[in-house]
Amino acid sequence: MLTNVLCAALSAAGLAVALQTAYRRRFLRATRIAAASLLPVGLAMAGLVTLGRRIGTAIGDWAADLVFKPTVWTGFAVLACAALLYGITRLFSGRAVDGGEAAGNRAERATATLPGTAPSPALPSGDRPGRSKRRGSGGTSGLPEFSEVEEILKRRGI
Repeated sequence: MLTNVLCAALSAAGLAVALQTAYRRRFLRATRIAAASLLPVGLAMAGLVTLGRRIGTAIGDWAADLVFKPTVWTGFAVLACAALLYGITRLFSGRAVDGGEAAGNRAERATATLPGTAPSPALPSGDRPGRSKRRGSGGTSGLPEFSEVEEILKRRGI
């Protein structure tokens, strides 16, 4: 009840300031002040002021419990322990082996990455790594991405 009266008085004062500003022919500023002065009444009528008060009270009660109750500190210790255990399992999850099947997969991966074990695909005679596809281009880059740029520059005489 008192909150609604206080919000109405605040809005009335804001609207009075908006009227004085409009009297000075600053209509844009007066409109902005009027919009801002209607906020307290709107919040009170929608019940958001009461909601904000309840949320503030709940946060204050929790903060007081945080300081004065040891069970809250114990709760934080349990949460820290859970986070630590989760972190440890994430750390060691990549190193775990589930028996023989996983060990066989690991051995296959190790032999596949050794040089010379995997057959290399046959390349056509013209496609050798490290060379550009156009022979005799005379470009210094040797990269196929720049071959078009080099060709345009040669046409222009640059």
